[in-house]
Amino acid sequence: MVPTLSEAQAPVAPAEHARARPAPETPAATDAFEQILTPAGKQTYGQILKSSALMGGSTVANIAVSVVRAKAMALLLGPSGVGLIGLYSSILNLTHSVAGMGINQSGVRQIAEAAGSGNTKRVARTAAVLRRASMFLGVLGAVLLVVFCRQISMWTFGTGEFAAPVALLSLAVFCSSISDGQAALIQGMRRITDLARIGVLSVVFGTGVTLGLIYIFREQGVVPSLVSAAAITLITSWWYRRKIHIAAVALTVPEIREEASALLKLGSVFMASAVLTTGAAYVIRILVRNNVGLDAAGLYQSAWAIGGLYVGFILQAMGSDFYPRLTAVANDNAECNRLVNEQAQIGLLLAGPGVIATLTFAPLVIAVFYAASFVGAVEPLRWICLGMALRVIAWPMGYIILAKGARSIFFWVEVAVAAVHVGLAFVLVGPFGLAGATMAFFGLYIWHGILVYAIVHRLTGFRWSAANQRTGMLFLPLIGAVFTGFFLLPLWAATTFGFVATMASGIYSLRMVCRLVSLDRVPRIARDLLAWFRISSPADISPSLDAPSEV
Repeated sequence: MVPTLSEAQAPVAPAEHARARPAPETPAATDAFEQILTPAGKQTYGQILKSSALMGGSTVANIAVSVVRAKAMALLLGPSGVGLIGLYSSILNLTHSVAGMGINQSGVRQIAEAAGSGNTKRVARTAAVLRRASMFLGVLGAVLLVVFCRQISMWTFGTGEFAAPVALLSLAVFCSSISDGQAALIQGMRRITDLARIGVLSVVFGTGVTLGLIYIFREQGVVPSLVSAAAITLITSWWYRRKIHIAAVALTVPEIREEASALLKLGSVFMASAVLTTGAAYVIRILVRNNVGLDAAGLYQSAWAIGGLYVGFILQAMGSDFYPRLTAVANDNAECNRLVNEQAQIGLLLAGPGVIATLTFAPLVIAVFYAASFVGAVEPLRWICLGMALRVIAWPMGYIILAKGARSIFFWVEVAVAAVHVGLAFVLVGPFGLAGATMAFFGLYIWHGILVYAIVHRLTGFRWSAANQRTGMLFLPLIGAVFTGFFLLPLWAATTFGFVATMASGIYSLRMVCRLVSLDRVPRIARDLLAWFRISSPADISPSLDAPSEV
């Protein structure tokens, strides 16, 4: 599927901003504007790695907390309880997608474009309309969920007895909508460090409250825990949102109409996209529950959560930092293609060893995160890993469609993605059971990668660089070999091969990253370790090509 985007207006080339943008009105605004206006001709490997490291640091903390949370959930609820969490989460995500009208995605681009113009009044106007729209839509979504709670309970669980918990989820929809508006402002201003902190603090505090509720109430605490987590995210995002000093501005009705129209125009396309994506996930969980059982739905949920954990920080960095930078050069096809190739190369170098490690140690990962009763999630987890490896490659290309503001292409790609994903799951769950649902995810990304490449080749003339072709030809066959080893070889032999492949690919990735990125800003102790292991040399340490900036 194509990653999240922003709005319909054509982006302005950065060279035009450099020549003609008005001077920012305050020193605080200057910092934000300089973060948006990155020089187009500079190599961006350092910036990619920096943003990935920030989001990666957040992800490491999230993983540590997630181990505790998942283990506790598994012991307290078992597979059926984890399946219940997955179903309630799907209801929440689907309702949130419908009610949100896509303004969290369109808001990012509108804020980034306003900041890039250097006009602080425009930033203030856009931020004010974004805040009001997110509050209104949050209320609307909460009301919709309350009104249709009985019907949703019937569709999801086959009975109306879950109507009250479904209605309670309306509070989570309201909190999520407002926190999305606040996060859109933070991301649009490229305050990536604050985004990372929000992620860590939300998970840490949310996990504490969630486990307390689950421990006391067991399955009856599932919905209150989801509501509490959404409320904590709202409070955390508000805390960092208030650090962005934007002057109050009086809005006229025509100004509100203009800004709201710009938010909702592309936002409606994003809403449709999000509904298709979350709707497909919802339908597949229902397919698993109906064909294999609620325990299988729990195993699917656990495999999905772990499969996306490591790759998630790379994809998160793409959305947080790469997308605004790509939007700024979207009218320059050559520069746009260069940025995508660089992002894809760093993404695959970072993701490849982690995917191979997860394939190799899937039984251990499941045991650590969950419990012995979750052993059935091992094979689905390996299929998800294959799909995630392809997702890392496909997503940078998809951002070209988003940065270009190609709304109709974006929408119809999402329609095709949802149809193929659900169709494959419908065909494969019957004969292959739970594994069939995750095979469908892998099959989806084979098809999706080919489709998106064909589209972006027509849009910008995009081609994979020679460096990316070499990296892909190394990692993809190696990942495939490790995966098939567990079907063709004894367990000890497949595990040994996977361990060797993990170590070799990890060393190779480190060497390549050290060649691509200046190490002058790496802490001395880390540079010494890299040199000691002969992964880098003092010659690799040179003045950074990237302009110094706060990420």
